[in-house]
Amino acid sequence: MIQKSSNGNTLVEGSIQKSLIRMTMPMIIGMMMLFTFSLVDTWFISFLGTESLAAISFTFPITFTVMSLAIGLGIGASAVVAKCVGGSEYEKAKEAATVINYISLSLAVIVAFTLWLFMEPLFALMGASEELMVLIRQYMYVWFPGSVLVVCIMTGNSVLRACGDTKTPSMLMAAAGLANAILDPLLIFGVGPFPELGIQGAAWATVLAWSMGFTYLIYLLVVKQEIVARAIPSKEAFRTSGRDMLRIGVPAAGANMMTPLAAGIMTAIAAGFGGTAVAAYGVGARLEPMATLLVLAMSSSLPPLISQNLGAGRLDRVEEAYRIATRFIVVWQLGIYLVLALTAPLIATLFSDDPGVTEAIRLFLWIMPLGYGLQGIIILTNSSLNALHKPLSALYLSIARFFVFYVPLAWIGSMYLGLFGFFAGAVCGNFLMAAISWHTFNRALSGDQVLQQKAAQT
Repeated sequence: MIQKSSNGNTLVEGSIQKSLIRMTMPMIIGMMMLFTFSLVDTWFISFLGTESLAAISFTFPITFTVMSLAIGLGIGASAVVAKCVGGSEYEKAKEAATVINYISLSLAVIVAFTLWLFMEPLFALMGASEELMVLIRQYMYVWFPGSVLVVCIMTGNSVLRACGDTKTPSMLMAAAGLANAILDPLLIFGVGPFPELGIQGAAWATVLAWSMGFTYLIYLLVVKQEIVARAIPSKEAFRTSGRDMLRIGVPAAGANMMTPLAAGIMTAIAAGFGGTAVAAYGVGARLEPMATLLVLAMSSSLPPLISQNLGAGRLDRVEEAYRIATRFIVVWQLGIYLVLALTAPLIATLFSDDPGVTEAIRLFLWIMPLGYGLQGIIILTNSSLNALHKPLSALYLSIARFFVFYVPLAWIGSMYLGLFGFFAGAVCGNFLMAAISWHTFNRALSGDQVLQQKAAQT
């Protein structure tokens, strides 16, 4: 139950560095297992051949669209619930936590059904051939209905994190990830009594793992911890809590959906270099979340800290938290780049024995990770702006990043320097956008500090 003794309330006091470490460490495990869903799927599917690997690569922009909805709604839930907890409005926090579950379920069904209806033209627009469409259909016909579950899981986990609990969501995702890894080879290759389903087996493994996680999470939220009310909220509760959550969640979801949209365009550009480039880009796109794991974990642990301190009026702690997080992440990602650059030949051979594919994977790993630290600044800035209840600023930054800098510079680079220029242009886009993001956050926080000072004077 959300109450004053909740450990989430300690985020407005004590060491910010220790709070970030305490909340981020469990998130690393959870995020690692979350992204192993697609990475493990990709690895097992790679044994089916280059054609299957290319097919699963084409699904990434679409599957990430649904994931972006989940992340966006979770951001909205976390911002509203955490601010209420920081301001000691516990009943309002529970009300918001209840409403988000109904809204996230409804929106997940609408988005999944809409994408299913337009699946064929969407993949055709990205450059998928009819031969690949056969495999894509097998995977997506199973994945789409099950995707509703992951939206509910992600938003429910965000409610727990808003209350300061990052351990439970991480354990839940770790268990689901382990279940997926066990089921993948059984259903893809037909081990023992299990049928050999090929690429469709990967989708079934993922959906079954999500089903287990969803069942436990509902029990936890509704029965064990009573964070979510059993009764259907009143119309007034839907209006007030839903409005506050959607005011942040919808722009946040829109900002996150820029990622798969941009990935779709990037995949289309890569398709111009042939199927080997698409397969390599797909592998790189799935390795990226693992390489930026700490960034993604911190983007989930930082917002509750910021929102709770916003609710408590501690903008000085908000500034300190953002500064510590961004500076650390730049140094960390430089270290990750060195590791990936040195091990690129080994990593490439793990995913393919096709010389063209392995060469393209190596090129990806020698260039793209160089911009992951800059990308970290952008991601942490967006999540921090949402936590400050400034979702439109985060949305504008996402639009500018992908469609003014990242994609256009990658396309220009590909026109003049081929696949090398494609990757290098994307890194240049991240560099320019990181500088803009840093400036935008500091300007927004300065504006809040001025308003706070004027309020104190009156």
